[in-house]
Amino acid sequence: MTENYDLIVIGAGPAGEKGASKAAQHGKSVALIERAPYLGGAGINTGTIPSKTLRESALYFSGLRQRGLYGIDYSLKENLTVKDFMYRERIVVEKEREIIEQSVRHHNISLIHGEASLKDRYTVHVKSSKGEKDISGEIILIATGSSPHHPPEIPFDHKLIYDSDFILHMDHIPKTMAVVGGGVIGTEYASIFTALGIRVTLIEPHGRIVSFADSEITKRLTNQLSQLGVNFIFNDRVTAIEPRGNHIHLTLEKGGKRDFEVALIAAGRQSNVQGLGLEKVGVRLGKRGLILVDENYRTNIPNIYAVGDVIGFPALASTSMEQARAAIVRAFDLKYKERLAPFPPLTVY
Repeated sequence: MTENYDLIVIGAGPAGEKGASKAAQHGKSVALIERAPYLGGAGINTGTIPSKTLRESALYFSGLRQRGLYGIDYSLKENLTVKDFMYRERIVVEKEREIIEQSVRHHNISLIHGEASLKDRYTVHVKSSKGEKDISGEIILIATGSSPHHPPEIPFDHKLIYDSDFILHMDHIPKTMAVVGGGVIGTEYASIFTALGIRVTLIEPHGRIVSFADSEITKRLTNQLSQLGVNFIFNDRVTAIEPRGNHIHLTLEKGGKRDFEVALIAAGRQSNVQGLGLEKVGVRLGKRGLILVDENYRTNIPNIYAVGDVIGFPALASTSMEQARAAIVRAFDLKYKERLAPFPPLTVY
């Protein structure tokens, strides 16, 4: 028999969990589907929390905050590995996962681990190691997040050429690194790895980093990062990149050829919609799989909503949570917050 719910949420990241909790608080029966063995999405497991924890570790281990104090320059301790820096990160991530699991249990949300796909506009097929089943829901909320975009011409191997999900799994600390892309992720990691003593070159095809931010702020940020040691190459793009033994060989359109130990490719992100069967039910998509929604986060299919990274900018955990709450309020006509503030806060660390 098909299990019936008021709400089915696909994706247990910040948006999915908060949307599920909001509906459960108002007495709705909720199923939360997550394909990963753990909850929390990219915000906890691969993105925000890990990178910010690594940032604090970098500041501590490098002695960056103490440099210049009484004329003393603290140098980075020798023979440190990436694992040394990531110890605190694992503790923080595990604690955050536990908090989300407690919230799901507290709200009596049915948690289902498995791959979800839409059978029709009201039915979700779930495939897991325990078997397959169909569940139905009056409302479906898609909050599957996003993943690093992989340009087809770049041979990612996660040994020399990394994306932002795998860069935290480096098995050693290199001496040189190329960061391709000066958005939020590329700029943050460039600053972190420079603080660790790595010679970082950031390559940005446009004229400045973090291009959506105020130009005066980005100019000042660029100057500060230059003083820290980041080397910038603007208005140039990578035309070829290839592994060569224990390093990578990188070709620039204008700047010739360069060698680095490793490269981080921060070429934006793409929505996690593969395998969801959205085309089958007619949900409209944009570039890089972005789910198109209206001001109430409703897709062109009236009972299907989408929130968070899967719908694009600003793709922040805080904003995604509020989007999910607003979507649930609209979907079930709850007398609560119905829309977000027009100017949500945005931070680059």
